[in-house]
Amino acid sequence: MRPIRTLLTLALAALPLTQTTPAAAQEATPTVEERRLDQAVPQEILRRSGFDDVAPGFARDLADVRSAAQAERVVRRDGGRLWERAVDRVRGRGPAGGDLSRDDDRPLYWARLGMTRALGEWRPDFPLSEARRAELLTALERGSRGQDSLDLPAGKHIKRIVVTGFDPFQLDADVRRSNPSGAAALALDGTTLRTPDGPARVETAVFPVRWADFADGTVERTLLPVFRHGPRRVDAFMTVSQGRVGRFDVERTNGAWRGGYPDNANVSRTETVPIPVGVPTPRPQPQWTTTTLPYASVVAANTGPFPVYDNTTVTEIPAGATAPVVRPDGPTPGSTARAGGGGDYLSNEIAYRATLLRDAVGLKVPGGHLHTPVLQFGPNNTDPGTGQVIDPDFVRNREAITAQVRSVLTVVAAGDVSGR
Repeated sequence: MRPIRTLLTLALAALPLTQTTPAAAQEATPTVEERRLDQAVPQEILRRSGFDDVAPGFARDLADVRSAAQAERVVRRDGGRLWERAVDRVRGRGPAGGDLSRDDDRPLYWARLGMTRALGEWRPDFPLSEARRAELLTALERGSRGQDSLDLPAGKHIKRIVVTGFDPFQLDADVRRSNPSGAAALALDGTTLRTPDGPARVETAVFPVRWADFADGTVERTLLPVFRHGPRRVDAFMTVSQGRVGRFDVERTNGAWRGGYPDNANVSRTETVPIPVGVPTPRPQPQWTTTTLPYASVVAANTGPFPVYDNTTVTEIPAGATAPVVRPDGPTPGSTARAGGGGDYLSNEIAYRATLLRDAVGLKVPGGHLHTPVLQFGPNNTDPGTGQVIDPDFVRNREAITAQVRSVLTVVAAGDVSGR
């Protein structure tokens, strides 16, 4: 996921971060994202998926809460249940709950916003500070995104893989949008891949498209427990987002730069990627990190209908210069990052953060970023104002992207860190 111009013109809970709450906790209710919830399309998506009961049910549960401790239990339980329900629906377990295609990631996104709005509006009969409410919001976000339930098995008989996706984004241009990376994460969570080297268990999580949450350490809090030494340490990881039309890209190099494009909260940030206090990280902060995904094997594997490229392009300010230039073959020594292969948006940032954390803790496994093709509606359903929320081409495209992500991941699971 990145704002390509041609398209538009995990630490532990106790990790001492500078701020551990999403940006939404600091804003007036409803948030920018929550206000979109009242539009007709989100309501249709919730109704046609059966997820229109999520926020009302959560509000009823909150109404019965009589203490802050009970509130935390309810928030964690209901947040986790939403994630499990979304995974079950995409995986084909239980009733579909409506006529919306099962592979859809959008019910999870919009139902979560209904829950966060309900939490913001909740006025309990006991004292609840804004700081405590913010902590509850953090717990709700993490639980409903799978960030606190990466249940990797121990033992040498199975490989352990973590995959991440993103929420839908660019919703002011078309509120119908889905994110194929989020759909793939839901479809892959808890699955076992069969590889030539044996089985590989996949656990997944989804991240917000918000600059502030990344600065607050949401990526590191999620990944650090499974990156550190131990019997459940990952054997591979892959961050995934939506990228270019008609192609997959394995992003070779990630840059330490935020390019300022507005996020889902309509906030812009142009700066060096900020690393939270207390997170293991190399010093001085490097301008670039590099994938350890087996990119050559992935490119050569012909994993599906879309071509897969080893993308080596970056944008840099060369050492001693002041103007940015595009380099097709990666950064030059001493240069300053202005865009990785994955751009300068949150897809580049999650790749940078994950690989930086990999290097900081000495994790020697395949890991890096995969950009999927853009998920497109059918040719007769392109008008955001009058178009349908789903069409056969849209479903086929999303299913094909998810299937190819799975195939790429199977290659990764059998790969090594050499890039061969």
